Amino acid sequence: MLLVDVHCHLNHERFKDDLDQVIERAKQAGVKAIICNGVNSATNKEVLKLAEKYNIVKPSLGIYPIDALNIQLPHLDEVGLTKDKFLDVDKEIKFIEKNKNKIIAIGEVGLDFKYLKEHEQKQRENFQKIIDLAKRIDKPLIVHSRNAEQTVLEMLESNNVKKVVLHSFGGRKSLIKKGAELGYHFSIPPVVKRLQHFEIVISLVPLIQLLTETDAPWLSPYPEKRNEPSFVIESIKKIAEVKKMTEEEVANNVFMNYQQLFG
Repeated sequence: MLLVDVHCHLNHERFKDDLDQVIERAKQAGVKAIICNGVNSATNKEVLKLAEKYNIVKPSLGIYPIDALNIQLPHLDEVGLTKDKFLDVDKEIKFIEKNKNKIIAIGEVGLDFKYLKEHEQKQRENFQKIIDLAKRIDKPLIVHSRNAEQTVLEMLESNNVKKVVLHSFGGRKSLIKKGAELGYHFSIPPVVKRLQHFEIVISLVPLIQLLTETDAPWLSPYPEKRNEPSFVIESIKKIAEVKKMTEEEVANNVFMNYQQLFG
């Protein structure tokens, strides 16, 4: 079976002791490509190194919206978003552009209004710079939009952005439909096995716009267990169930979607 994970964080410390085994399990499961996403200067460099070491890993360099604000939030330490004491957004954008021929996408980027809604204007300014970069170097955007789904869609639409992956999209039905109408892709995490919201996304979005992700080490389909790329099969199973197709048909279609968007 042809599988793909378009969004994960293999450079996270939770993989430091067994990454070789994680990669091998992914290969055994049929995963052909794993897009590893950076979130700041330190992790972007780590992602590039992982892509050099493992052929299966495809690098995506990003600037996480919280990191871009340079506000230290202790409760987010476990997310691995505090590796940079100071992130210069303009400098990091130049770094991403310099490495444009090495990367498959720009991400993880976007807006986050769950924690720092009061800094909405600055977040918008930073995201606009990243949108401009994506158009300049013609790379797909892998977008984080927690509690900011409507604003993200408005900014992408007003900028006429075409190549978009809405990562783990949590918006209401009307926003899911809007994103689909705009032609954006939605990546489904394996936590769909136990979160009904993503079943709704699957039902509303045409198969031609669906992708699979893990967001590993988070969003695991198994409670209390670290997520990893091989678990992306759970996303395929649920898409097949909702769309009333075979798993093989879904996997082939999703892989084709991946090739067309990132090729």
